[in-house]
Amino acid sequence: MGEEGTEGTVHLLCLAASSGVPLFCRSSRGGTPARQQLPFSVIGSLNGVHMFGQNLEVQLSSARTKDSTVVWKSFHDSITLIVLSSEEDTLELRLERLLQMVFGAMVLLVGLEELTNIRNVERLKKELKEALSEFAEAADTAFVSLVVSGRVVAATESWWRLGTPEAVLLPWLVGSLPPQAARDYPVYLPHGSPTVPHRLLTLTLLPGLELCLLCGPRPPLSQLEPQLLERWWQPLLDPLRACLPLGPRALPAGFPLHTDILGLLLLHLELKRCLFTVEHSGDKEPSLEQRRRLLRSFYTLVTTMHFPPEPGQQEEKVEDAAHQAQVPRACYLVSGTEEPGTGSRLVALQLGPRRLLLLLSAQSPTHGLRGLATHTLHALTPLL
Repeated sequence: MGEEGTEGTVHLLCLAASSGVPLFCRSSRGGTPARQQLPFSVIGSLNGVHMFGQNLEVQLSSARTKDSTVVWKSFHDSITLIVLSSEEDTLELRLERLLQMVFGAMVLLVGLEELTNIRNVERLKKELKEALSEFAEAADTAFVSLVVSGRVVAATESWWRLGTPEAVLLPWLVGSLPPQAARDYPVYLPHGSPTVPHRLLTLTLLPGLELCLLCGPRPPLSQLEPQLLERWWQPLLDPLRACLPLGPRALPAGFPLHTDILGLLLLHLELKRCLFTVEHSGDKEPSLEQRRRLLRSFYTLVTTMHFPPEPGQQEEKVEDAAHQAQVPRACYLVSGTEEPGTGSRLVALQLGPRRLLLLLSAQSPTHGLRGLATHTLHALTPLL
C-alpha cells in the first residue's frame, strides 16, 4: 500500500464551462489508466469554487493542499479542464501544460468549432437573420419568420414588433394547421388590423420547418415558390436543419444543461421574447404535461407576488419607490419534502431584463438552487 501511495493518482476532469456538466473524467496511477474515479460531489465542488470565483471576477488557476495539487483552466469560454494530482513534487506549471496538451488533443480529434458549438448559435442566428431580411426585401414584405412546431426560431425585426395577440397567435395557427407545401391564408390582426385582412403565406422548407410571410395583395404565392426559394434558401440548408431541434427543445443540439433541470422558462422583458422547454431529461418524472403545469403555476406566483411588474404594466406611483428598492431578485419553492427524493424544486432569478424560472428534480440540493440558476442564466444569455 505504501508503494502505491508514493505513485499518487492524477484525475483529469472536462466540463462544459457554462453549466458545469461533466463531459468526461479520466484517472491514472503511475502513468497507467486507473478505475478509481472522483465522486460527483467532489467534481461539483472543484468546478463550483472555480465558477464562484469567476462570478466575482476572480480567476482561480491553482491550489495546493497537504497532499494534492489542483489546476483549473478554461478554453474559449466553452470547456473547463481540471487536473487533481496527488503525485509527489508536482509543479503547477507541469499540470497546466498537461491541460493545454489535453485541449490540443481534443481540437486535433474533433476540431475547435465542435468544441465551441454553443458560440455557433450566434453565427446561426446571424446567417438566418441576414437571409430573412434579404428575403423579406425581395418578397416586398417586412414580416417574415421561420416557425418550427408552432415556435418562431428566427424572424425579421418587424415580425418581432408585432402586437402581443398576433405575435402569439400566428405561430400557434401555423403549428395547428395540417402539413402543406404552401398556403395562402387570410388573417386579421387583433392589434394591428382587426378589420382589414392580411395574407399569411407559408412555405415548407423542410419537414417541420415553415417560412411564414405576412403581406398584402402582393406577392402572389405562385411567384414565391419557384423563384425565391431556390435563390435564398437552397444555400442555407445546413443552418435550416440546425433549426429543427429548436422546436420541441427550444435549445440548440448539444447545449449543456445541468442534469437536474427538468424544465425552464427564460423571459427577456424588454424584447418581450422567451425560451420555454420541458424536454430536458424527458425520461424522468414528472411527466411533460405536469412539468408545463408546474412551471406555469410558478410563473403566475412569482409574477404576482415576488417580482416587479413587467415593463409597461407598472403604474408610476411615488409610494412605489421605496418598495422597488426592496423587491427580491430570487425566490424558490420546494415541494415533497415529507419523503426524501420526491417532489420538485422551483427557482426563479432575475438579472437585468432577464427572468429565469427553473424546474429541478427532487435530488437538487436546496442550498445550491440560486447558484445553479445563476450559472444557467449566464449560459443562456447568448441565446436571448
